[in-house]
Amino acid sequence: MAKLVCRDYGFECDFIAQGDDIAKVIVEYSKHSAEEHGIEYSKEALMQFILRKG
Repeated sequence: MAKLVCRDYGFECDFIAQGDDIAKVIVEYSKHSAEEHGIEYSKEALMQFILRKG
């Protein structure tokens, strides 16, 4: 299962994107990050975040 948590990246935010479909998790987190925090991550960067967490 893939999981991206805003708090893990320095935000005071309770948003969590998670699921079995990595592509959907990346899209969900990317949309949230851009809309709520004004930061646009590339798909590749978000994939690296997921891979590093294991």
